[in-house]
Amino acid sequence: MADSSFDIVSKVDKMEADNALHQAQKEVEQRYDFKNVGASIDYSGEKVLIKANSEERAKAILEVFEQKLIKRSISLRSLDAGEPFASGKEYRIEANFKNGIEQEAAKKISKLIRDEAPKSVKSQIQGDELRVSSKSRDDLQSAMALVKGADLDVAVQFVNFR
Repeated sequence: MADSSFDIVSKVDKMEADNALHQAQKEVEQRYDFKNVGASIDYSGEKVLIKANSEERAKAILEVFEQKLIKRSISLRSLDAGEPFASGKEYRIEANFKNGIEQEAAKKISKLIRDEAPKSVKSQIQGDELRVSSKSRDDLQSAMALVKGADLDVAVQFVNFR
């Protein structure tokens, strides 16, 4: 019998992120406390750019955006938002989405699987994702549960379960 396997990846669904951004834009346009203060949220290339006339309002817009991401089941661990900074008369926050598992996080996940998963489970780093394989599908499912339960710095998804 061939080995069963799955991949651990960290990807953001672009369409869901776009939908969350558009919902946040609508709410910012309609909310009374954001009227006439130059509040906006939009894409600037690959980054999300938040603008407002005060630091507190910029943080409030970021909070609205985070709520919309949560509703669309996008983990906040995949959003990398900077601190508000002054740019002329307005405050800005730049945020971008993390795609792929960085080498350090991949090593941490691999070590976790090696130490705590059943012995038949093997993991290997392939670029920005991890391939986990074993002869037993039950062992793979316990490894999935282990990774889901771990407190990691990245949002992980499981794909290609065969």
